[in-house]
Amino acid sequence: MIGQTISRQSKQTIANLVQKRFSHDLIVSPKTGRTIIRTGGGGRSSSNGHVITVFGCTGFLGRYLVNRLAREGAHVIVPYRDEDDMRHLKVMGDLGKIVPMEIHLRNKDSLEAAIRHSDTVYNLLGRDYETRNFSFSDVHVEAAGVIAELAQKHEVDRLIQMSALNATVDSPSRFLSTKAEGEQLVRSIFPSATVVRPSAMYGQEDRFLARLAMSRGLSVRINGGSTKVRPVNVSDVATAMHLMLDGKNTIGETFELVGDKEYTYKELLDYIKETTNLDIGDLNVPKPVASLVAKAMNLLPWQTLGADEVERMMIDDKLTGAKTFADLDVQPSSLEITGIQYLRRFRTNLYNDEPLPKGTLNKKKVFHTSYL
Repeated sequence: MIGQTISRQSKQTIANLVQKRFSHDLIVSPKTGRTIIRTGGGGRSSSNGHVITVFGCTGFLGRYLVNRLAREGAHVIVPYRDEDDMRHLKVMGDLGKIVPMEIHLRNKDSLEAAIRHSDTVYNLLGRDYETRNFSFSDVHVEAAGVIAELAQKHEVDRLIQMSALNATVDSPSRFLSTKAEGEQLVRSIFPSATVVRPSAMYGQEDRFLARLAMSRGLSVRINGGSTKVRPVNVSDVATAMHLMLDGKNTIGETFELVGDKEYTYKELLDYIKETTNLDIGDLNVPKPVASLVAKAMNLLPWQTLGADEVERMMIDDKLTGAKTFADLDVQPSSLEITGIQYLRRFRTNLYNDEPLPKGTLNKKKVFHTSYL
């Protein structure tokens, strides 16, 4: 009798473990007819059936995207050049779900090994400045073309190519012109590729808000601070690119991802002043002088402001009519609301935990000195 009871309980336990599958658990690739089947109840310990390669995963945007992909149970291949740069990615997925693979951009076999078993490839590779080893063209054009060629060869379902807002072939900025050339090359090889053009991204480890806060105005008051920009939260861009994974309305499309509001550099500096109480100077640096200083700074052994970045700071952000966040049902974050969490570290210890100020800078100075 006891044995029968245990047997019935065991059968019931097994029955409860049997997974039910529904039509929405099955995805059929429109390009190759490959079936992708989800298993599990969702989350990092389940599987969404995807094997995804994320080139540029060790960069600013890459870590946010890998986190979103891995927490749904995708197998994510993370190509890297320096092992130390990818260690933080290992814990983003369940055991065995994050697969590191060493690559070199000029070693086609290593790139092919990273793509061979994937159904989706994200190419986030990019350089803000040129080095002796890699030029803008090497990374944005040649490497992008090789990745697109290998993706086509191995019948990858989706290729999502990272570009940049304002990318045009005739741009005075080599960064933007090579990004445009890369777009054209990728589309000629892989016509169904999705192209993403984000504006300047900000976040915890950015080189945008942090640079403005640390520069004291010397490197940003170029063009009189009148250049118009629409900075976007890196988390919003990662969310949008994650949605492109299974979004049929994104195949072969171009997306321009910008923030909810347009600012001039002067307005951004004023906002940073009010948020951090930093005494950012109002010195305007002429473009020729700024370019000369940037070239001299590039001789230092660490990365600094590049001459091409000075050129980009003269170009207003402009939309061309491509798809936006709205086509993905994503509402971009407000810099004025979320910016404090990225700028708080620049405050002094006397009022580090204070909320966003409502008054002027002068009023805050009175409040600040009341602690002395």
